[in-house]
Amino acid sequence: MVARGLRKGADSMIRRADRPRRPLYDADQRARRDATRWTLVQGVLAPLQFLVFAVSLGLVLRTLWTGEDAAVANASVVLKTLLLYAIMITGSIWEKAVFGRYLFAPAFYWEDMVSMLVLALHTAYLVALAAGVLDTAGLMGLALAAYASYAVNAAQFVLKLRAARLQALPSGLVAEAAR
Repeated sequence: MVARGLRKGADSMIRRADRPRRPLYDADQRARRDATRWTLVQGVLAPLQFLVFAVSLGLVLRTLWTGEDAAVANASVVLKTLLLYAIMITGSIWEKAVFGRYLFAPAFYWEDMVSMLVLALHTAYLVALAAGVLDTAGLMGLALAAYASYAVNAAQFVLKLRAARLQALPSGLVAEAAR
């Protein structure tokens, strides 16, 4: 019984993998993506936010391990959160320019859904910090939860952008680029 269920699930996955995927961008969307300045803004903010995330993650972990420099760790999480707000606002403007809607365009629906969780956790951190309702360990734990959701979301976007790059290549080069 279990084997039949597993086989059915595997067969379903194979059928989905065999279907041609919808391209991430149609020709008009690709042209709008390439023409808007918001693409460059996203291209600058994303790696900057990741750099701040990496440094802040180290500071948060250090504070959890040693109990020291909580103010520096808190400041780094606040900076990371401000960059997150900036990338979310400009990303919404980018999505409107490319897809005609501010959020939840079909091509980025799940990335936007997870982004809402990321925003909620980062905002909860700011509220907890401002209200003083959590001690240092609680704040750092909340920051780690926010950062874990951010890492998942960042991976979603990297995979999506990689897929878009592969879709843009001539079909003979896709196998070579996938290596």
